[in-house]
Amino acid sequence: MNPLIKLLLEGGGLSTAQMAQVLNLTEAEVNRQLDQLKKDRLLLGWRPVLNLAEEDAGIVHAVIEVRITPERGGGFNRLAERIGRFDEVESCYLMSGGYDLLVFVNGSSLQKVAAFVSEKLSTLEGVLSTATHFLLRTYKEQGFLLDVKTGENNRLKVTP
Repeated sequence: MNPLIKLLLEGGGLSTAQMAQVLNLTEAEVNRQLDQLKKDRLLLGWRPVLNLAEEDAGIVHAVIEVRITPERGGGFNRLAERIGRFDEVESCYLMSGGYDLLVFVNGSSLQKVAAFVSEKLSTLEGVLSTATHFLLRTYKEQGFLLDVKTGENNRLKVTP
């Protein structure tokens, strides 16, 4: 794996100067590599990891299992791309197992998410069934534990 990509995945919020120091490169070289990753569409954007548990964000998150009929010559791709274009859809993944697509959806209320599923998603030609699960609480987000107090010992207790 490209060392810069590995650092982006593991390094949290490092500045380009800090990345250059860790990778033993110049900051200009790090910026050049970042520009190339953007050009190659490997680096699509930067997203912070936020702990919104105490914040009333007014956002409802849902995970939807979708069973679809694959198309001749295109498989699942055309319908997955169509689903991914909806504003409500945060992420869409092709899965193995009991359903075909795993779709992460955001909405301002349970009713808005339900309306999206019943009026937009489930009515698409090729969608066989949906199963919606609402997220109630987040314990870990993108590798970060959210409810750990500062200074708390994070190590698991091990006894002989």
